[in-house]
Amino acid sequence: VQLQASGGGLVQAGGSLRLSCAASGKTFSNYAMGWVRQNAGKEREFVAAVSAGSTYYSDSVKGRFTISRDNAENTVYLQMNSLKPEDTAVYYCAADPLWVRISRMLSAYWGQGTLVTVSS
Repeated sequence: VQLQASGGGLVQAGGSLRLSCAASGKTFSNYAMGWVRQNAGKEREFVAAVSAGSTYYSDSVKGRFTISRDNAENTVYLQMNSLKPEDTAVYYCAADPLWVRISRMLSAYWGQGTLVTVSS
């Protein structure tokens, strides 16, 4: 089972990026999928999750980020708009039967990170 994250990069404040996470080796259509992030020297922070048609966001990204999924492609996306320097972090995708486990960093499956850097 592999979760492959991509789409990170360098962007100016106010810009946008879209992250993708492609899953392989297992069908995750019945799983929650989501994103967490970690900035240097800080603990991992929940960003967003999607489960059974419902979406969940941290307060810090609500209204700016949008999570979506394509079950046919076994892929989850994170559209990030109005990016701020404090959004700079390594973003990890995750999958678990329960979205709350993703939010608590207890996810069953993790992808490698993709670095997002937002310059001021």
